[in-house]
Order: sequence, then C-alpha cells, then structure tokens
Amino acid sequence: MESDCRIPVACCRPRVLVLHALFWGLVSLRVFGAALLSEDRTPAGKQVVAPCWLLEEFVVTTECSQCNAFQARSWSSCGLTGYVERVNCTRSSRDDYKSCRSAVMEEHLFWKFEATMLGLTAVFAVLVVIRQRWLDRLASEKVRRQIESI
Repeated sequence: MESDCRIPVACCRPRVLVLHALFWGLVSLRVFGAALLSEDRTPAGKQVVAPCWLLEEFVVTTECSQCNAFQARSWSSCGLTGYVERVNCTRSSRDDYKSCRSAVMEEHLFWKFEATMLGLTAVFAVLVVIRQRWLDRLASEKVRRQIESI
C-alpha cells in the first residue's frame, strides 16, 4: 500500500537542492549580516557616555512625537524609531531625548503586517489549488492508463 504523503522526486533533484541551499544561505547571510552591522562599534579612544535615563529615574516632559528631517539626521535617538520624547532625569536635573514607539507607528506596522499575511495567504491558497488540480489530473491519467491496459 502506497502512502499519499511523499516528497516529490522533483524536490530531490540537484538543481532544486542547490536553489534551496542558495536561498537559505542568502536569507541567513542577510539576517546575520544585519545583526553584525547593528552592533554598536565605538573607536578605542572614545568614551561613550550613557544617557541619564538609563542610569536614573526620569520624568517624561514632552510626549512621543515624530522627528523632523534635521533631528533624524543629527540626533542618534531619532535614528532608531523616528520618534523621540523629551525626558528630565530626576537626580541630575538634566534634559535628554529618548527614543520611543508611537501608537500611530505601531498601528501602521500592525496593519502592514496583516496585509502582508493576507496577501501571502491568498498566494499560497492559489498555489494549493493549482497543485491539487495537477495531482488530480495525474491520478486520473494513471487510472485511465491502468484501465486501458486491461
């Protein structure tokens, strides 16, 4: 008795295996490359001063707002999310800027993710239907050939 759950022979061809290896190699290279590039690298002679809001208590003085073009280029805190809030550190009484995540930005990212997933669902549903029709056609031809051979 044959099982219906088999890996098609076409998936085990060397060309297909090489394409899979190449695809996953590029994906992993992109992921690991992005991780390596995002690490903070500082020159040996430069001392990095931690922002006060990392070391002590703070009070938010200005709510989260989008950075303008000048701020995005010049402030490092704007570079992460594109939004910044002004905080006042309690012990040192120093004003500083802290990167933040906006509710509008989060909602936009959520709907972008939902649209992507909906699109992928539609694409793969169509692929499943096409593959099922192809397999049904192969099975019908096999049955037809068996009947003709009798």
